[in-house]
Amino acid sequence: MKRWMQMAASLLLIAAKPAATLDDLAWMAGSWVEEKSDEANGVRWTEEYWTVPRGGVMLGASRSGRGARLGEFEFLRLAAGTDGTIAYLAQPGGGAPVAFRLAQHDAMSATFENAAHDYPQRIRYVRGGDVMTATISKIDGSKAQSWIYKRR
Repeated sequence: MKRWMQMAASLLLIAAKPAATLDDLAWMAGSWVEEKSDEANGVRWTEEYWTVPRGGVMLGASRSGRGARLGEFEFLRLAAGTDGTIAYLAQPGGGAPVAFRLAQHDAMSATFENAAHDYPQRIRYVRGGDVMTATISKIDGSKAQSWIYKRR
């Protein structure tokens, strides 16, 4: 009986934990850039920008290219859904948004998932100082691709 009471108390503590808020993800805010030199094709670059949380949303944008040419762009948004769970909404090329729910987070990392999406199914951000790594993958972690951004 005592063991059951301890398990019930633990479950109540877990259930009582407040849902993540946008303020918990404010560490993503800023201007981030990755540049890689390629002698044959010039510099490959990817930039990502995130606003601070305000009005219930963090807005973001990403663009990638080579040299002076834009290759692709994406509009991004972090906002709470109707159930209060934070969602990462991506609009590659300005198309229809695809939602990825916040699956886990801590003080300097966040993982968003959508197992029903073809690719990516998982988007993970990890920050350490002035470096932020973004990794996309399948839900099982396969087909991972990462960008290592430095704060601009």
